Amino acid sequence: MDEKVRELVTEFGGKDPDLAFEIIATALRLSRDDVGRLDRKIVNSALKEMRYAFRVFAPYRHERKVTVFGSARSAPTDPEYEQARALAKEVVARGWMVVTGAGPGVMEGAQEGAGGERSFGVNIRLPFEAAPNPYIAEDPKLINFKYFFTRKLMFIKEADAFVLLPGGFGTLDETFELLTLIQTGKSDLHPIVLLDPPGGTFWPAFEGFVEERLIGGGYVSPGDRGLYKTTDDIQVAVDEIMHFYRVYHSQRFVGGRLILRLKSMPDPGWLDKLSEEFADILTHGKIEPVEPSPEELRDDDACDLPRIGLWFDRMNYGRLRLLIDRLNELPTGNDTAG
Repeated sequence: MDEKVRELVTEFGGKDPDLAFEIIATALRLSRDDVGRLDRKIVNSALKEMRYAFRVFAPYRHERKVTVFGSARSAPTDPEYEQARALAKEVVARGWMVVTGAGPGVMEGAQEGAGGERSFGVNIRLPFEAAPNPYIAEDPKLINFKYFFTRKLMFIKEADAFVLLPGGFGTLDETFELLTLIQTGKSDLHPIVLLDPPGGTFWPAFEGFVEERLIGGGYVSPGDRGLYKTTDDIQVAVDEIMHFYRVYHSQRFVGGRLILRLKSMPDPGWLDKLSEEFADILTHGKIEPVEPSPEELRDDDACDLPRIGLWFDRMNYGRLRLLIDRLNELPTGNDTAG
């Protein structure tokens, strides 16, 4: 059967035939497994949803995007609606795009601020709150999902920054999942902003819970506070996002070594200082310039950018975020983020 699948993949053509083989082989093996029809339907629906979403996002893969989370129940007269609208308008003015859940409330506010041309809607089909808001309803960048897990994958995979406004169980679920993925290294580091309307107390109360119950109880590390920023000021939120990409560009693990791609290369003395300052998160060696790896060259993965390599312990992501902040302090003649 494997040989027949290989022949089919070869005849069909297309990219990454090795992965096409694995996908087809997995589907065939699943048909023989002692599982129910519902299990196979879940796999089928999830795969189709992901394929369609990947196709929608693909033409925009090189544009920076911010995902905005928040309550679907906020009215257009509520301060968090206006805060979402103003934030989205500001980031679009900086050349970014916006991703929301396509629903009403905060999502609609962000969609209004961004405009359909510069935004995506990642909608979930529910018995209620399921209709997309009018600013994205007829746009080809609206994607409808049956499953929360495929929807959340797109929220996180396709974004370069995250802004969370006040909301209910769904917003808190997305907040904790996002922080968990970054804290554990299952997602690359990104700027995360917990944004209140002016004078709001929603996220300070959340921070109090984290400080008293989670850090105080020893459930998370004090350094994990560095994974997010809390503010009620749009300019502070936007500056946090833009500054993160001032020098830093992206990251990738290659052979267990963390590669940070940069817009400009620090001088050797600066790297030596960083190696000393962050020796606690290095398993061995120091932070040093490296050339693009064969894996990066194969994937055409930002190969034109300078890069540094470090043997990161893959545990202290709060400290790694501080390292990126220090790299972004590097003197440079070009302060344009993106």
